[in-house]
Amino acid sequence: MDLRHIRYFEAVAAERNFTRAAERLGVAQPPLSRQIKELELELGVMLFDRDSRPIRLTEAGRIFHEQATRILASTEQLRRSMKRLSASEKRRFVVGFVASIVYGMMPEVIREFRAQSEGLEIQLLEMTTLEQVVALKDGRIDAGLGRIRIDDPAIQREVLQEEALIAAIGSADPLARADSLTLSDLMTRKLLVYPSQPRPSYADQVFTILRDHGLAHDNVEEVRDVQVALGLVASEAGLALVPSSMRHVQRSDITYVRIRDEGATSPIILSVRVGDISREVRLFEQIARHTFRS
Repeated sequence: MDLRHIRYFEAVAAERNFTRAAERLGVAQPPLSRQIKELELELGVMLFDRDSRPIRLTEAGRIFHEQATRILASTEQLRRSMKRLSASEKRRFVVGFVASIVYGMMPEVIREFRAQSEGLEIQLLEMTTLEQVVALKDGRIDAGLGRIRIDDPAIQREVLQEEALIAAIGSADPLARADSLTLSDLMTRKLLVYPSQPRPSYADQVFTILRDHGLAHDNVEEVRDVQVALGLVASEAGLALVPSSMRHVQRSDITYVRIRDEGATSPIILSVRVGDISREVRLFEQIARHTFRS
């Protein structure tokens, strides 16, 4: 039994005449009669009383008709649903990003990409750089904006910008009155680093920068994310080294001070799948390069 059998049966039941049913379906009467006979043979019952005029349903035919009506209605509803889905379905482009990047140029990149990608649904997912690498390889995202240099043969990386670091200091701290500071100036305060997990992370970048400048801090607290770090800075629980775009997080109880040391930077890295030459990926790369480097 297939839907064609059910539709043929429904037409005959509605018209109560094989000739009119065949005209309604746009088929010849003999094939229609054969289809109904095949259906009756498969079911093992007679569906129509052919001796009456007009023909009428048998008791088995009435029961079958009730079920057939529901099946055809459900099939039509499913067809309409799929048609609506097909009409509204958009191409999708998913970008993974680390939280600290949203305070800088990333929103401008996304706005421009959206403006130049009519009909493309753009989805943004916050995730660590490590998570971005896995998501790219799994096909769950199309591009990633992160900060950690992770070597993977399946991932193409490009440094868009080396973003200068600044010190986030509680406004009541005497260090907050300085025009600029060196990394060594920060060693007298507790250093708040983030994220605590997963590793490697931005926290490891900070530790590497300190080591490169011959510094080893023995008073460090690792916290979950940048927002927790800034909250503790405002509470005068320590200070933090943050990307310079964090200046946009304005609080009266936090002061941002420039760091004079060379190399006190954090990269912004664009990651895509190796070999992905789709138009959308190429356009996203082009816009990201122009925005971050202009």
